[in-house]
Amino acid sequence: MDNCRNDAFRPPRRATARRALRHLAAALLCGALAGCAALTNPVADGIPVRHVPPELLGESRAGEHTTPLNLLRRPTSDAYRLAPGDMVGVWIEGLLNPKMINQPPLIHLPQRALPPERGELPPSLGIPFPVQEDGTLLLPLVGPVPVQGMTVPEAQEAVRKAYTVTKQILQPDERWRIIVSLVQPRRVRVLVFRHDILLNAFNATLNNNYVVTDIGVLGGGTQLVGGSNTGAGYMADLPADSNDLLTALALTGGFPGTNAARAVVIYRAYFKGDPDPAALQRLPEALRPGCAPPGGGQVVRIPLRLRPGEAPAFRPEDVLLHPGDLVYVESQPVRTVYTAGLLPPGEYALPRDYDLDVVKAIARVRGPLVNGAFAQSNLSGNLIARGIGGPSPSLLTVLRETPGGGQVPIRVDLNRALRDPRERLLVQPGDVLVLQETPGQALARYFTQNFNFTLISRVIQTNTTTGTINVSVP
Repeated sequence: MDNCRNDAFRPPRRATARRALRHLAAALLCGALAGCAALTNPVADGIPVRHVPPELLGESRAGEHTTPLNLLRRPTSDAYRLAPGDMVGVWIEGLLNPKMINQPPLIHLPQRALPPERGELPPSLGIPFPVQEDGTLLLPLVGPVPVQGMTVPEAQEAVRKAYTVTKQILQPDERWRIIVSLVQPRRVRVLVFRHDILLNAFNATLNNNYVVTDIGVLGGGTQLVGGSNTGAGYMADLPADSNDLLTALALTGGFPGTNAARAVVIYRAYFKGDPDPAALQRLPEALRPGCAPPGGGQVVRIPLRLRPGEAPAFRPEDVLLHPGDLVYVESQPVRTVYTAGLLPPGEYALPRDYDLDVVKAIARVRGPLVNGAFAQSNLSGNLIARGIGGPSPSLLTVLRETPGGGQVPIRVDLNRALRDPRERLLVQPGDVLVLQETPGQALARYFTQNFNFTLISRVIQTNTTTGTINVSVP
C-alpha cells in the first residue's frame, strides 16, 4: 500500500519534461525581452555576399601602380631651340661697341635662379639682346634677324650672313669676329597649388589615449587623415626645355604622396581676358570632368595611378605647361568606414592604394576575430580566457549605400570568409560594419556563463588521508 501511495503522488515523466521546456522558454523569452542583441539584431537579415549584385561589390584597387614618370615629362631634345623670351649674347668686335676694339668680349656670370640640385648655369659672352615676340633679334645696322627655332650655332650663322652677305658690313673672312651665345634661357611661369603637403604628416602624437599617425586614428575618433586643412602655393619658373608636369611637381615638393588625390588638374588659359558675368554663372557646370571652362580654357586631368591593363587617358602634349597655366594637386578626400556592434565603435580612414576586405578591416580596428570575443586589452597579462571560452561572433552585417540614396544590408559569415576568399567583401567608403553573434552563438555563450556544473569525487579515503577531485564544467 505504501508503494502504491508513493507512485500515485509521483508526477509523470512527460509532465516534468514539459515543465522544464516551459521554464527554458520563459528564460529565453526573458532574455529576448531584456534586449539580447543577438536575438533583436535589426540588420541580421541581409543579402549573402555571394548573392550581391556586381554593381554593389565595389571596385578593386589590387594591382594598381603609379603612372610611369616618363609619361609626365616632355621628350628631351638634342639641342636648345631659341624662341621669344630668350636672352642671346651677341659679340661683333669693334662693331657693336667701337670703344672695345681689340678687347675680349663681355662675360656674363648668371646668378643662381634655380634650386641647387640643377647646378650653376654656364657663363655667356656678348651684349645681351632679347628674342622678340616675332622670333627675331634686333641688331644694329642689319635690323631684325630671324632666329626662332634655331640652335645657338645656327643663330650665329644667321647673324654672320646678315652682316657679311645681306648687308655686307663685314667681309666674309671676318666671320671669327662674330660670337653668339645663350645668356638667359626663357622661363615658363606657372602657378602650382599643393593641398597634399601636410606639415605634421609624420609626427605621431598621443591624443585621448589614441595614437594619431599619418594613416588615421587607430583607436577611432574624429581626427582623420585624408583631407588637408593646409596648403602651399608656388610660382614656378620652369626652364623652357623642361616645361612639363613632372618638373613642376619636382620643384614644388616632389611627387604627390598617398594623401593626394588620384589625379592632378591643369587649368589652361583659364585666367586670360576679362571675366564674363554670364560665364561665371556657368562655372560650376564647366568645371565638371570632360567640360571646358568658359572663355576657351581647358581642364586637363592627369591620373597619378593606373589600374592593371589601363592605358593612360592623356596625350603627351597634355603634360606640357604653358605660361599662365595653373596646376592643382588636391588632397585625397576623406574616405572612412564606421564600426558598431561588438566592434570598437568609431570612424576609421580607408587606405588609398590597396584593397581592404572585411576580415582585414576587423583586424585593423582590433575587433574580435576567432578569439572567443575575449578582450585582449587587459592589464592581467592573460591572452586566453578561463575555461573553454565563448564562441567567436561571426555574423557581420555591412550596411552599404546605394547610388539612389538607399541602403542595402549585406550579410557576411566570418567563419566562411576565413576559409573562402570569395566571401571577403571589399570595404567601401561610407560602409557601416556591425558585428554580432548568431542566435546559436548567443545561446552557447549564455549557457556557458550562467550554468556551471561541479563534480566532486573522493579518490582516496583512509584513516589519516582523504583525497578528492573537483571538476567544473564548462
